[in-house]
Amino acid sequence: MNMQTLYLTVPLAPLAGALVAGLFGKTIGRTGAHLVTIAGVLVAFVCSLLIFQDVLAGHTFNGTIYTWLTSGKLSLEVGFLIDRLTVVMMLVVTFVSLMVHIYTIGYMHDDPGYQRFFSYIALFTFSMLMLVMSNNFLQLFFGWEAVGLVSYLLIGFWFTRDTAIYANLKAFLVNRVGDFGFLLGIGLIQAYFGTLDYAQVFQAAPQFADHAITLLEGHSWSLLTVICILLFIGAMGKSAQFPLHVWLPDSMEGPTPISALIHAATMVTAGIFMVARMSPLFELSDTALSFVMIIGAITALFMGFLGMIQNDIKRVIAYSTLSQLGYMTVALGASAYSVAIFHLMTHAFFKALLFLGAGSVIIGMHHDQDIRNMGGLRKYMPITWITMLIGSLALIGTPGLSGFYSKDSIIEAVQASHLWGSGFAAFAVTASVFVTAFYSFRLYFMVFHGKERFHNAHPAHCDVEGDTHGHHHVPHESPWVVTLPLVLLAIPSIYSGWAYIQPMLYGDFFGSAIVINHAAHPAMEELKSEFHGPAEMAMHALSTAPFWLALAGVLSAYFLYMVRKDLPEKIREKTGILYTILDNKYGFDRFNDWFFAGGARLIGGRLWRWGDVAAIDGLLVNGSARVVGRIARISRELQSGYIYHYAFAMIIGVALLATWFV
Repeated sequence: MNMQTLYLTVPLAPLAGALVAGLFGKTIGRTGAHLVTIAGVLVAFVCSLLIFQDVLAGHTFNGTIYTWLTSGKLSLEVGFLIDRLTVVMMLVVTFVSLMVHIYTIGYMHDDPGYQRFFSYIALFTFSMLMLVMSNNFLQLFFGWEAVGLVSYLLIGFWFTRDTAIYANLKAFLVNRVGDFGFLLGIGLIQAYFGTLDYAQVFQAAPQFADHAITLLEGHSWSLLTVICILLFIGAMGKSAQFPLHVWLPDSMEGPTPISALIHAATMVTAGIFMVARMSPLFELSDTALSFVMIIGAITALFMGFLGMIQNDIKRVIAYSTLSQLGYMTVALGASAYSVAIFHLMTHAFFKALLFLGAGSVIIGMHHDQDIRNMGGLRKYMPITWITMLIGSLALIGTPGLSGFYSKDSIIEAVQASHLWGSGFAAFAVTASVFVTAFYSFRLYFMVFHGKERFHNAHPAHCDVEGDTHGHHHVPHESPWVVTLPLVLLAIPSIYSGWAYIQPMLYGDFFGSAIVINHAAHPAMEELKSEFHGPAEMAMHALSTAPFWLALAGVLSAYFLYMVRKDLPEKIREKTGILYTILDNKYGFDRFNDWFFAGGARLIGGRLWRWGDVAAIDGLLVNGSARVVGRIARISRELQSGYIYHYAFAMIIGVALLATWFV
């Protein structure tokens, strides 16, 4: 098989599975639906492994597969760019997607929309692969919009729930805001560079380094700064960065496998991947990099605070995702693109593990998601317990585990950065270490340790449509199709950090796929000079602030939720205003409902009253009817039916005509 055929097989295999399960789901049944979609993703994963080995051997590819449209000098094409950055994303996407597909067999076992669900998640995988494999902005935008569309279908999968419909509409609309900026950025690239091909744009970019454009009269901006900020606004929507983060926690309304797929390796990391891919452009604008870094720092710290007070098991992990995406964004702003992709990879493993572990807990708890109704699950669900402990330890950056190497590298990179805003960013990511450890182990202790609180629990929220389980049952371990993916995800959550930090960060792993101007942005060079191997890095970490902050977070969570369980309520009462601010998510949802939704309703009401009622109905429709009616009434007065009236009118008419001619 030639390599181009192999490249095509990667996205088309999941697409074929999605089409078969979606169009012929009733014919092939439940078993057929999951077999065909899992086979498609498995084929994509195996092909990705083969392509990975081929790329490591030095064979890259950048070419057109299909020309869609040619108009003058503009050529719109479907093409692939297969390099080391691409293959890392391909492996992460296909592996996590494969785990989610297998897990879904157990999780969605009783759901009436079983075949439809498998079709959607396979289609999601196809969309993400088209995004990461693209070699031009048109195909990038196609994949970008496709993952947004399929996420809309998945978040609102249980469409009979009002909350699910609200959540998927919210995700769709917020992403449209970001995508509008993204589209403007692509439009500027086409207008000034005359091409949408990555390689041609990157090659021409230095020529535009000093090019200025006037957006407002008397104010000129760097062209590349404007392009980079507009592209990043797209990433802010897709990767849920402040203030376009509001859709992601509500997306928990979708089934748990979707939470893992959207939040771990696919949709939310699209923005991170895109900025890393655009490194030749971002390196030419310090303003854009500072903007990226500050937005990421705000997201990392302030979204972490919200995770500290959540009681829904999935929402705690969702806010954790927001915070970790902030970390990745900070790394991008510090020109540590390889560190951002490294954290993207390690985070994909342990965050998918945590989401799928949460789903396993939800199954065991008969679909109760409130952590206040749990406790003591360790003895009932040993596999879920140990895998979630591994995921939590990786998330907080425990030395030796995968999350430690990527997370600590981000903190060191931003501390080495000299860009404007790096001081605030360094404080934010360092302080977030304590916050992350606190909310992670608050969840862990409340779910798996302490007093059993589930005997009299009544769930506030169910994660399965039409759930009718009783809640007096003893929790139970999940079936093997649920626990096997947990074990398989726990393995890279342990080892992927120390195994890949040397080549990915300090070797030449990414080659020309990532471009850094080391003279202007020396962070990675400084990190490289201080790195002496993964073992030494883990040993050195024991004397650094992040380790002690993480330990303090774990101990604080243990003290508050295992020793002095009365204190959290007292603290909540004492910090009433602060707690209210956090409980209201800083008021973003309320502001959006009041300003945007309320403003839209107000404008719509005015347009209806003035346009529909007054102008169209009142003036055009009813107005024209009134004019016709008045003319008819006047005409009716003239049409009396008496002959002498008509004779008199004729005489008057003749007299007037005679007068006129004389």
